[in-house]
Amino acid sequence: MNVKTSIRTLSLDEIKSSLESIGEKSFRGKQIFEWLWQKDASSFDDMTNLSVSLRGKLNDSFYIDHITLKDQQISSDKTIKCAFSIDEGKIIEGVLIPTTSRTTACISSQVGCSLACKFCATGKLKLMRNLTAGEMVDQVVYLKNQAESRYNSPLTNIVYMGMGEPLLNYNNMLRSTELISSPEGLGMSPKRITVSTAGIAKLIKRLGDDEVKFNLAVSLHAANDKKRSEIMEINDSNNLESLSEALTYFHSKTGTRVTFEYIIFKDFNDELEDAEELVKFSRCVPCKVNIIEYNPIEDAEFQQADREKVDAFAAYLERKGLVVNVRRSRGKDIDAACGQLANKNKAILKSDRQLKS
Repeated sequence: MNVKTSIRTLSLDEIKSSLESIGEKSFRGKQIFEWLWQKDASSFDDMTNLSVSLRGKLNDSFYIDHITLKDQQISSDKTIKCAFSIDEGKIIEGVLIPTTSRTTACISSQVGCSLACKFCATGKLKLMRNLTAGEMVDQVVYLKNQAESRYNSPLTNIVYMGMGEPLLNYNNMLRSTELISSPEGLGMSPKRITVSTAGIAKLIKRLGDDEVKFNLAVSLHAANDKKRSEIMEINDSNNLESLSEALTYFHSKTGTRVTFEYIIFKDFNDELEDAEELVKFSRCVPCKVNIIEYNPIEDAEFQQADREKVDAFAAYLERKGLVVNVRRSRGKDIDAACGQLANKNKAILKSDRQLKS
């Protein structure tokens, strides 16, 4: 039995070599690559500038791992949450966030998550598998098309802040960013891409060694180890000292300013003492801070901080010279806001959601 290969795992040069091995001209490789990454082909039969015989040969040896839209919800603020089906009925979610100044695609990198951050709905789901580079790019393409067709707006930004920890799917994540930014792919500037991590020190250093061109965001949420470990288990093995060292190294290799994401919780990390700890930690690297409004999830112990506390916290950081953005919730009414992605959609029954035991 012939075992087929996912053609989207191959580079352009590998596709050309495969074509030569079956007696075809290598220049067809560029045409195939364009169909896969620019024209969003989901079938070899879509590739109409290839001969019928070549399409048949491709079908015999390869398959295209393409995601399928299963459910879509639109928020009162125009945020769109999409449930995509991948193999064996597994579901992932991606979100389009339109604002007056930008239109952002928030994409997933894993089915579920191995981390268990207490404030995050995805952290309650079992990790099922990593997404391929193609499955990540597919989300971008679909959300890009939605931005253009529904809102007559170009897609301006991409954030890897959906389901999963991107750095724990390192190779596929990295390849997806290359395909998104490549002239042979979507041709978007890498500076329009932000990868968000819970803070895995050795892999942040690896990003530095790879001299990546995209932006890096770190989910910090507390700037002392005791509090951070309470809400993020990853801090037990990647404490603030190791994180600071890794970020310093990353910046020395890339020159890229880091973004610290700080979800502000009522009576937990919303005092000026917490703000001062954040100021001190942030000195490790040129940075900006996004203060994020907490979005409640099922069975969570946290509450949204009072607006006055949020404003005072942000003002304190600004007085200390930090660049600060306060991010208000988007898509909360359809469980599409930051930290809420947990397959609560019509594409999967609640009883079928794979939760951690």
